[in-house]
Amino acid sequence: MRSPSGSLARAPALLLTLAALLGAASCTTLAAPPAAADTASEADGFGAWIAGFSKEALQAGISRATLDATLARARWLPQVIELDSAQPEFVRPVWQYLDGAVSAQRIQAGRLQRQRYAAAFQAAVQRYGVPDSIVTAIWGIESSYGAHFGNFRTIDALATLAYDGRRRDWAKGELMAALTIVDKGYMPAAALIGSWAGAMGNTQFLPSIYLKYAVDADGDGKRDIWNSIPDVIASTANFLAQSGWRPSEPWGTEVRLPAGFDYSRTELTLRQDSDAWAAQGVRGMDGQPLPVMRDASILTPAGARGPAVMVGNNFRVLLLYNSSTSYALAVALLAQQIDGGPGLLALWPRQIKPLARTEIEAMQLALNQLGLDAGEIDGVFGPATRAGLRRYQQRLGQTADGYPTQELLQRLMQQTDKNTSTSKP
Repeated sequence: MRSPSGSLARAPALLLTLAALLGAASCTTLAAPPAAADTASEADGFGAWIAGFSKEALQAGISRATLDATLARARWLPQVIELDSAQPEFVRPVWQYLDGAVSAQRIQAGRLQRQRYAAAFQAAVQRYGVPDSIVTAIWGIESSYGAHFGNFRTIDALATLAYDGRRRDWAKGELMAALTIVDKGYMPAAALIGSWAGAMGNTQFLPSIYLKYAVDADGDGKRDIWNSIPDVIASTANFLAQSGWRPSEPWGTEVRLPAGFDYSRTELTLRQDSDAWAAQGVRGMDGQPLPVMRDASILTPAGARGPAVMVGNNFRVLLLYNSSTSYALAVALLAQQIDGGPGLLALWPRQIKPLARTEIEAMQLALNQLGLDAGEIDGVFGPATRAGLRRYQQRLGQTADGYPTQELLQRLMQQTDKNTSTSKP
């Protein structure tokens, strides 16, 4: 049965209210697509690629009628390529990301949405076992509760990425999935609207995810993640449930680490039950016993000078939605505060200036030159680079938390410069 308020198109007053509540709190702003190709040669090349891919789609079982309604009308979007290839100048600190993603306005708007669609949320909780606050938080972060889920035509965006993007094979697969959605009659091509990267609707499902997890919760025969909020809620909960969400466990909890804690153990790959962490001196921030969690990890997103959290299976499920730990933490903390709980109690080291991508590359190069194995020089501060930096901090007699700072970079550069000068004849 369709909820009488299950469509954003039927609730203009709510959208106006949410827009006022959210204001600048929205952490995602999606630009409008450009009107046409920027050069005739690009358009010609794109057209030739479309003709070739249409043959592949026909062989895969997509009907000629669907291709005429979709690929035959596809447009080359140069802005998509610009967005796909653009690299951020600075590595964004986690606290800066959380400031926007978990704002007071977004918490308030989330509570309003959860109350408005209480029946749909309750039905999803009973069926899938995923907390309504988690689904609400994903909705809020992905599209500001439907206010900004993008206005790119999915077929255009994916065809552009498949023709000239960084991950062409991936984009071709998603494009074929989008064509399948249309060909099977699940949704018309004109309804497939979303971000420049091909993610669609209120909670930004890729076409392949839509095919596998989208749900018709309102009984109208469509799995409509654009206009039916019951479908949005149930589809998102279904994805999390089928990805392994454990109803019996929380996402995690903020913790206090014991003196002398070995920060090399703060990686998602190191997992043990919460009672083992408790035996090693890890305590809850509120003085209460740690929640019962299997395969839990300790994370310190800002090193020894910032908060520490113990996370478990459900946090890793959130990472399947988006592989960024900042994203997963934002969802978890937004959900926690929508439920009336606290944010993180420990303070972030906001005085630390983040390193630019080029500076991280310089740090990686210097660590490798010193034989400390920071992995690939790619400007991405991942586990290998953290391990290399910890080894360097140990040489200096510092707390080896593996967190990059301007001070550590300067010392590394000075040491490598000194080694270079002394090695000259």
